[in-house]
Amino acid sequence: MAEYQNIFTQVQVIGPPEMGVAGVPGHEAELDRVGHGRFSAFLGWLGNAQIGPIYIGSLGFASIVAGILWFVIVGINMLASVDYNFAQFVRQLFWLALEPPGPQYGLSIPPLNDGGWWIIASFFLLISVMLWWLRSFRRAQALGMGYHIPWAFASAIWLFLVLGLIRPILMGSWSEAVPYGIFPHLDWTTAFSIRYGNLFYNPFHALSITFLYGSTMLFAMHGATVLATSRFGADRELEQIVDRGTAFERGALFWRWTMGFNASAEGIHRWIYWFAILVTGTVVDNWYLWAVEHNFAPSYEPALGAGGFAPAPAATPEIGG
Repeated sequence: MAEYQNIFTQVQVIGPPEMGVAGVPGHEAELDRVGHGRFSAFLGWLGNAQIGPIYIGSLGFASIVAGILWFVIVGINMLASVDYNFAQFVRQLFWLALEPPGPQYGLSIPPLNDGGWWIIASFFLLISVMLWWLRSFRRAQALGMGYHIPWAFASAIWLFLVLGLIRPILMGSWSEAVPYGIFPHLDWTTAFSIRYGNLFYNPFHALSITFLYGSTMLFAMHGATVLATSRFGADRELEQIVDRGTAFERGALFWRWTMGFNASAEGIHRWIYWFAILVTGTVVDNWYLWAVEHNFAPSYEPALGAGGFAPAPAATPEIGG
């Protein structure tokens, strides 16, 4: 029976660098790559040992430049907040932030040190992300691929746009946007959750977390199955999808015997794809009260009074009344 080398045999086959396909008709000129390709033994332990060539293109170059400008603006503002003291910058990095403008400015352009830098940085970040999305779309187009990757990327960009651009505009204030910083970002998330009645009671949030962790579990199960049967050629997944061989036959038997059901070589990728992008939400004033009303969360009426709020104190009788 034919068996193949895999990560566990620690054999790396190195030949001439793979320069890639020529591209689909009409897009050949868009695949001018930089570099000639080289190999890294260390990366070969983790994945493909070949590094490069890489296609940058005008969209990629503009996206990288805009992203660097965002990074530099945020970093310099954080450094300025500690009076350009590098030791304090490193020490307080997790707590430093570039905050959006205050509510008094609404959607106007404030002074640079009162949120103006945040708006400029956000502009470059938006340009960088959108150009990189367009680049991913064009790369898939030039290679004759489906558009699954850019559309999955777009689902994450949608969350980014809603919190950083669309919601602040609809609420009429840039102060509703997310600050740039590690702990300040987490603090904003906590305050946002409390403001809307604890988002943990939002069933759509619960479903999104289920899909999030579910997708990682599916990735782990799929990756483990492919590695466990790679010596039979399971890593050649396209061939296994169209002409199922002994590798996926064994993997299917394992999961069918273990769990009573197995996904196909193609179906597991569909599962993972949908689990990874099904993150959604809706508009409710107070998720806790919504959850109580729909028997999704316990009510604390005996202790706090109707609606989850503390009862009003009884009126004190007037002396001599």
